[in-house]
Amino acid sequence: MKLISINAGKVAPLFTNQHPDHAVVMSGIKKNSISNIDQANPVDINLLGVLGDEQADLTVHGGFEKAVYVYPYEHYPFWNTLLSRELKTPFDLQPGAMGENFTITGLLEADVFVGDTLQIGDLEFIVTKLREPCFKFNAKMRYKGAAKAMLQSGYCGWYMRVITPGKLMAGSTINLLPGKQETAIADQVSAIRKRDMQGDLWD
Repeated sequence: MKLISINAGKVAPLFTNQHPDHAVVMSGIKKNSISNIDQANPVDINLLGVLGDEQADLTVHGGFEKAVYVYPYEHYPFWNTLLSRELKTPFDLQPGAMGENFTITGLLEADVFVGDTLQIGDLEFIVTKLREPCFKFNAKMRYKGAAKAMLQSGYCGWYMRVITPGKLMAGSTINLLPGKQETAIADQVSAIRKRDMQGDLWD
């Protein structure tokens, strides 16, 4: 299990036809790698996440409980295939494309439970909840079915709270320390799929 990229982005305009009131919304979903396997720069991680990273709507992203968004790189081939097919153009998405702060390998939604501790390098994080996609994810991916595909596939990733801040770089090993293991991230995905089966998310 390894951290392969740390990603950050600034709040910027995001063009969307998915919102009933606005053609342009502000979002920090566009992330770029600032530390990766080829250039393992040390990055400051504080209690609010990656230093310099921004979120536009703190009611749904960011804050202490959602300071760091984690996404498994194992899901990237799924998105490359789906978007290439639906948008009729080749896709080769790079780490950060899902809006995640940490791109990792070796750990999936079914392996991770709310309350688990992840030790990454010298830092510690607590798993808090899954990521629920919204219309901004559709706009970012330029595909109106992206949020639906994320939930249907279960490839959502998860949020973490920072317990031990400090410096971190790509290439760091991830160590999983189980908590009570009552609710897996995959369980939360299943519950939301049921809840939203008839909801606006599918429109």
